[in-house]
Amino acid sequence: MFDFDRETDRRGTWSVQWDGVADRFGVPDLLPFTISDMDFASPPAVLDALRARVDHGVFGYTDWRLGEFREAVRDWYATRYGTAVDPEAMVYAPSVLNQLSQLLRMWTEPGDGVVVHTPTYDGFRKAVTGLGRDLRGVPVGDTEALEHELARPDSRMLLLCSPHNPTGRVWREEELKEFARLAERHGAAVVSDEIHADLTAEGHRHVPWTAITESGRGRRWALVTSGTKAFNFPALSGSYGFLGDPDERAAFVRRMETGEGLASPAVLSLTAHIAAYRHGAPWLDALRAYVAGTMDLVRERLAAGLPDVRWAPPQAGYLAWIDLRPLGIDETALQEELVRTEKVAVMPGGVYGTPGFVRLNVGCSRAKAERGVAALVRAAGRLRT
Repeated sequence: MFDFDRETDRRGTWSVQWDGVADRFGVPDLLPFTISDMDFASPPAVLDALRARVDHGVFGYTDWRLGEFREAVRDWYATRYGTAVDPEAMVYAPSVLNQLSQLLRMWTEPGDGVVVHTPTYDGFRKAVTGLGRDLRGVPVGDTEALEHELARPDSRMLLLCSPHNPTGRVWREEELKEFARLAERHGAAVVSDEIHADLTAEGHRHVPWTAITESGRGRRWALVTSGTKAFNFPALSGSYGFLGDPDERAAFVRRMETGEGLASPAVLSLTAHIAAYRHGAPWLDALRAYVAGTMDLVRERLAAGLPDVRWAPPQAGYLAWIDLRPLGIDETALQEELVRTEKVAVMPGGVYGTPGFVRLNVGCSRAKAERGVAALVRAAGRLRT
């Protein structure tokens, strides 16, 4: 029903991944496997809804609380995750990172500690350190280190990426409950970024934070997310979230509508979200199956060309997080080889605080993905010690 092999030329569309590659890597016309968006067109149901809304021709001020947006989100969580969410507990913002920035301002002060898992999504690092907070990393899976950092008197927030970017780890329910227990014990707020949730791979189960913690006054937690990642319309902007405490929720809405002057959302984002959640599930399931096939291809090529790299597909998402440390390769030398010789752009692990890895975006046609992994195998093979 959906042709994910079809390639769309994104050059000349102001694409950060394609047109902005020279700004990041210093060389133009590289084949990019970088920023976390996909080369696929958005679902037909979303495109049809956008066309109909554009044909209406009037784009006046809008209110996300009117119409069916909240109900579409509620129904998506019920059918996709088997969990109930309260539409009255929702908030809205231009992006997930914008929500995070507001919550950092509300729940922490400059100099306070914000605990994250490492490797760390670079957007988290920029938001936290840019606001003068202290980013405190703990390795994925190290519960003892997590508690140590949360126990510090000035650690005010646990910032989760669920599923985790860049590793693609899907947290188990018991892990999430332990995170909640530790945060409550040490008085830390929790913000769970779940923008990759809809891309959870078959055989794994994403559990929303709303199903982990109890609502109620005095409980500082937020789930922040968006349909823009899974259905590939990030440039339309728009995100939503759930805040447990009603007073905190009201404060967030006031901050957005007054201090930030963002009372009216982008109407096309609302349109796209509603269409995606009402009619986009078949496309999303086909996409997940296609990406799984591409990940299998990456695994096969790495096993054949770099057998010392024992890599397995991620539990969620279209980002292949590959540990090249067994090869003894210098990260700078590898990037030089990839850019200058292979003419491809791949994100180095150092961007996420973990040198020795690469993050290869395979949210693209299988033919393009094969060119990317082949280039990586050749470049790493020439440099291995």
